[in-house]
Amino acid sequence: MSSNITYKLTDEELVFKIIETNNSQLFAILYDRFFKVVYHKCYGFAKSKEEAEDLTHDVFIRLFTKLKTFKGTAKFSTWLYSFTYNFCVNYVQRNAYKKKEKFTIVTDVIKDNDVSEKLENAQLLALKSEKLARALELIAPKDKMILLMKYQEDISIREIKETLVIGESAVKMRIKRAKHKVVSIYAEL
Repeated sequence: MSSNITYKLTDEELVFKIIETNNSQLFAILYDRFFKVVYHKCYGFAKSKEEAEDLTHDVFIRLFTKLKTFKGTAKFSTWLYSFTYNFCVNYVQRNAYKKKEKFTIVTDVIKDNDVSEKLENAQLLALKSEKLARALELIAPKDKMILLMKYQEDISIREIKETLVIGESAVKMRIKRAKHKVVSIYAEL
């Protein structure tokens, strides 16, 4: 396939061609199309530009092996957003677990009351965010994704409408229902 024709393929057509042929040159085209989007998503989870670049690289390595799981039921950009988000969340959770182990060792050594009180406040806030994270994990992935798009990524209703290829009122209703589900689950935790 000539490179001019390849560049004119839609994202979904390109993905299915990559799945069919396992062609790394076609994957390079996909990489070029989505590098910036994935990088910016990873940068939101990273502590530095270098860490975001490493995360982006890791996402694309994992994507190459998992691309065959894309079924085409949603736009590829939406699927990739979700894939990248989940990869980054897993990365952060692994790092948080490692830091928690180190944090426990450090806090055992600290005896100062003022410092201990500050640590307790930080732990309390972490519990609240952990509870919210658990509530988000218990709702359907499509509900979680639309909430994260709206509130974490600050994507407009219009942009969500275009990404999901649904009407504006449908976007608003999905957000409302997803919020209700999270609030209900959060209250039960």
